[in-house]
Order: sequence, then structure tokens, then C-alpha cells
Amino acid sequence: MKSRPTLKETGVAYLYLLPALIILGVFSFYPIVRSLILAFGEVHWLDFSISEWGFMNFRWLFEGAFDPESPTPRFVLALRNTFTFVIGVVPLSILISLGLAALLNTKIKGAGIFRSIYFLPFVTSTIAIAMVWSWIFNTHEGLLNYFFSLVGLAPVPWIEHPDYAMRSLIIMSIWSSLGFNIIVLLAGLQNINKQLYLAAKVDGAPPWRRFLSITVPLLSPSLFFVTLIGMINAFRVFGEVFALFAQGQMATPGPASSALTVVYFIYERFFEFRQFGRASAAAIVLFLIIFAFTMIQFWVGKKLVHYG
Repeated sequence: MKSRPTLKETGVAYLYLLPALIILGVFSFYPIVRSLILAFGEVHWLDFSISEWGFMNFRWLFEGAFDPESPTPRFVLALRNTFTFVIGVVPLSILISLGLAALLNTKIKGAGIFRSIYFLPFVTSTIAIAMVWSWIFNTHEGLLNYFFSLVGLAPVPWIEHPDYAMRSLIIMSIWSSLGFNIIVLLAGLQNINKQLYLAAKVDGAPPWRRFLSITVPLLSPSLFFVTLIGMINAFRVFGEVFALFAQGQMATPGPASSALTVVYFIYERFFEFRQFGRASAAAIVLFLIIFAFTMIQFWVGKKLVHYG
């Protein structure tokens, strides 16, 4: 019979955990608590003192949102752009990654080289990726517009026009997210028993039926994982916006704020305008949105994801 741990053993265990608890407390728990406090107060930017308590910061975020005669609040614009980014990046990234992973899972020459090439964006600095894509999207000297000129198409102002800025950001983000998704999905594909495909083939099942009846159900845990991680990362997008639309030493969220996201909005309020309470309120709203979508995904996952 296993004996209960003594007080001394428990104390030693907590002593080993103490360094990790201190780090978590300083860099995780304290900022969360502090953000909650700042979000519900009128904060003085010099000494962080709070002069008034209430929901004024949350009201300011959505002030005028339901008035058709008022301009769209900047936070509402950031929310709209963020949802557009999520809808544009996550499904396409997963579909393209699944297709490439299925191709890499076949017996083709140089599969290892292709896997390394596709994984490179995941381990490359966001700044370096943005610099390359800034050149690709350049209106006059960019590679993309050069290919357009070969077929007689007019150059597109990818990162200089509000109508194309978000599309440029989505294209770059899809490319940079492929590496991680491909590795995860490829690992899932390689764990599927090949005998199942042989049996289905003998029974006369066409390729699309084998894919829907075997690949998708058995790959559902991996698909659920990359969807969950991709959704969270897409809602938290910031580095790509900051780097892609940098102008000298100043960065803007695209022309006419067309690529403004929630995290960039939080950065603006906190570091540029010193509005700590409003930045904290926006961070809490973003947390609630991510939490809600995560819970929805887990609820759907219980019905559609098959383990084992």
C-alpha cells in the first residue's frame, strides 16, 4: 500500500517547483491580474494610479459602434480586420497544408528535401519573411507584378492600397504557417495504417471515398490541433502587420489602417498613446473572443474528432 507523502516530502517538492512558480507569477499571473485592474479603472499614465473605477474603458472601445452616422470606432475596425484575417488564413492554410502533406506522404524523389524547404518559414524570423514579401509585393519592382506584366496585367499596389493590404497580409501569413501545419499533418498521415487503404481499394472504393472515410476521420486529431493553434495564432497576429507595413523606423497597420488588428490596436493604445486602461480592456475582449472560439472548437471536436 502506497504511503501518503510526509510534510517534509511535500515541502521539498514545492521547493523544487518554486523557481518555476516565481517565473510564472512574475511573467504570467501578475500581468493578468494587473491587466484586469487597469481595464476597470481610469489610469494616470505617469504613475499608473487609478482615479476612477467602472466600465468606461469598455464603453469607449465600442462607442458609436451602433450609430450609422458615427465613424466606425477604431477598435471595431480592428475586430473586423482580425476576423477577416482569421477567416482568410486558417481554412486556406489547412487545406493547402493537407494537400502538400498528402503529396509528401507519397513515395516521391527528394521528399526529405521538400519537407525541409516547406518547414523553413516556420523557423525563419518574421522580420526576414516580411522583408522578402515586401520586395515580392513591391508595386514597381516586385516579383509578383513582374510576372503579371509578362501576361499583360497591370501592376497591383499590394501593400500601398487599402483594398489590397489585407490580402497581402493573408497571403504572406498563409505561406509562413504552412511549415508547422505540414509537419503535424504529415506525422498524422504516416501514423495511419496502410492496410486500411489496401482493404478499401480491394473493395472498390474510389480515391475520394478512401480520403473521406479513412484519411479524414483518422487524421481528425491532427486537423483539430492545427485548427486550434492556427485560430489562436491568427487572432493574435501582430508581428506580420508590424513588419510588412514598416516605413523606415515607423510602422503603420497598412494604408488607412486597412490591416489594423486587435493586437496592433492594443500596442497602439499602450505604447503610443499611453492609454493603459483602454489597452487592457481591449486585451480582455480579445481573450474572451479567443476563449469562446476555443471552447466552441473543443465542443465540436468532441463530436467530430476520433482518437484511436
